[in-house]
Amino acid sequence: MLFQRHLGVVWNHGYRLTGSWDAAEDLASGAFLVAWRRRESAVVVGDSVVPWLLTVVGNLVREERRSLWRRGRVHRRVAQLPTSVDDHADDVVARLDARARVAAVAQAIGKLPAALRRVSELCLVGEVDTAAAAELLGVSETTVRVNLSRARARLRTMVGEQ
Repeated sequence: MLFQRHLGVVWNHGYRLTGSWDAAEDLASGAFLVAWRRRESAVVVGDSVVPWLLTVVGNLVREERRSLWRRGRVHRRVAQLPTSVDDHADDVVARLDARARVAAVAQAIGKLPAALRRVSELCLVGEVDTAAAAELLGVSETTVRVNLSRARARLRTMVGEQ
């Protein structure tokens, strides 16, 4: 029931953090495996386990990035973008640009300091409200808002958006 109810949200969060459909599927299955194994210690925020599941996905992403770094692979695999696109395929170009944008934002979020990254993953990517994020992270709502503001400013600079 938990799986059926929240699979879409968990998969979307994984996709937004990685920019990869395959990685999102792996993250969703990993998150529900963790949820099953740790079902007794799951954190419920406002009658919902979604913030906890999104945190699990964020932790899985960080573990994967650390693993890649340890093995010397600095660059994550990104879907190969075609070098030429037919003139009549404007919608394809738009989708490819959106994929590249998601991948760039995911990479930028991964480079943020831990506090800013966690708040960004929950509030910006996971669309969790600041009160729920504050409760889940064990900090004040003001701290979440300040970190969110700082994260947005850094992300604008990192992604090149003015």
